Amino acid sequence: MKLKKSIAISENGFVFNPEIGTSFTTNSLGVAVLKQLKNLTTKEEIRASILKSYEVDGVTCEKDLDDFLRMLDQYNLIED
Repeated sequence: MKLKKSIAISENGFVFNPEIGTSFTTNSLGVAVLKQLKNLTTKEEIRASILKSYEVDGVTCEKDLDDFLRMLDQYNLIED
């Protein structure tokens, strides 16, 4: 899974999809996940990074990451 190359991400959480002209905002954790996806980081590596950087338990991290990735897929921002 990777972020589409055309997706633009700003440091303050603005996400733009030029293919369809839509934009979104996300928090700093969302920006970190998007950047990791842009660098072809695996889901497991992203999960480990979140667990290392944030105070969150593994179950919550897994659920929230899955929800975020599902949302990115629904908005057509990622590809396999």
